Amino acid sequence: MTDTLFILFILCLNVVICEWLSRKPGFHHIGTALLVILLTAIEANFGLIPTTETPVYDGIFSYVAPFSLFLLLLSVNLKDLRQAGLPMLSMYLIGSAGVIIGVLTSVWLFSAPQTIGALHYALAGMFTGTYIGGSVNFHAVALHYNVSKAGNLFIAATAADNIMTTLWMVVTLSVPRFLQQRFPRTLPTATNAQTDADSNPFSDSDTLTPSDLALLLSLGIGAIFLSKQIAALVSGLPFVLVLTTIALALAQFRVVNNLRGSRLLGLFGIYVFLAVIGAYCDVAALIRDGQLAVILFGMILTLVLIHALILFGLGAVFRQDWAVLGIASQANVGGATSALALAKSLGRPDLQLPAVLVGTLGNAIGTYLGILVAEFLR
Repeated sequence: MTDTLFILFILCLNVVICEWLSRKPGFHHIGTALLVILLTAIEANFGLIPTTETPVYDGIFSYVAPFSLFLLLLSVNLKDLRQAGLPMLSMYLIGSAGVIIGVLTSVWLFSAPQTIGALHYALAGMFTGTYIGGSVNFHAVALHYNVSKAGNLFIAATAADNIMTTLWMVVTLSVPRFLQQRFPRTLPTATNAQTDADSNPFSDSDTLTPSDLALLLSLGIGAIFLSKQIAALVSGLPFVLVLTTIALALAQFRVVNNLRGSRLLGLFGIYVFLAVIGAYCDVAALIRDGQLAVILFGMILTLVLIHALILFGLGAVFRQDWAVLGIASQANVGGATSALALAKSLGRPDLQLPAVLVGTLGNAIGTYLGILVAEFLR
């Protein structure tokens, strides 16, 4: 079926189904994002929707994806970083440097130009972006280098990334506790701990009015138009970096930073974008390219281990709180949401807000550093 309305119906329905599935036992740890990719890939390979480019897919790549990335970045207010505290912020930045060193090492170790191919540099940029920031940066870099349309490569990278993110939550849950038992650090008392940080700032539920929606649409569409004009005027300037810069500049104003519905609409747009990624996947070819997924996971494992050795090694030298190191590492590898969950799991309410804040810093700088690394390797 190639009818535009039918394709949009299927893509939106897939988001509904996968959101429902992600709340069921056995599917919770897979997450909506990967479920959307897998379900749409199955449908496309059975001929329900096209596996090749269509005007709908092109429109989603050209407008829906950038619009969604823009909205998700509106929550990043850099003024809040003052509340993160110097230990958390410094350890997070050390961890980010470890990610870059790890990416460059893994590209060399696995001979990425030969084993992955022409898009190895873009993939390195995507890994840099996501392990410094999060999935928003992963998708921004992929969008810039058109990796999103290389269905099998993108899906193999996404699958490997999801596996590592899950494994790393287990590691960062256990390692700080083990190290605290073997090499105790003085913990803050309950009176000094921040006990009002239990609310989750990443709830997907939001209430918005028609004026909220109109304002978000106006800002997003205007920012995309302006970014395209600036990128056209300045040769070689990536459109996605211009859009990221505009989003971050606007997010520094509290009236914009606190707009209702930005995360809700942003997440929905990203899920639709990921559904199109799934549609581009040729399952038969992906099975034949199983070795690719193994190589990508090997690269990710290498870079994350190097990141951990650098972060925990320097943290040990400076006698940092083990929980701070674990949460800083999780903010790198898993993003702000999983760092918040880790702080709760470790019983450290005093570190919940810092975890979120350094995670949002990663969203702010991840795309810039991802493209920088990709261009260095290009």
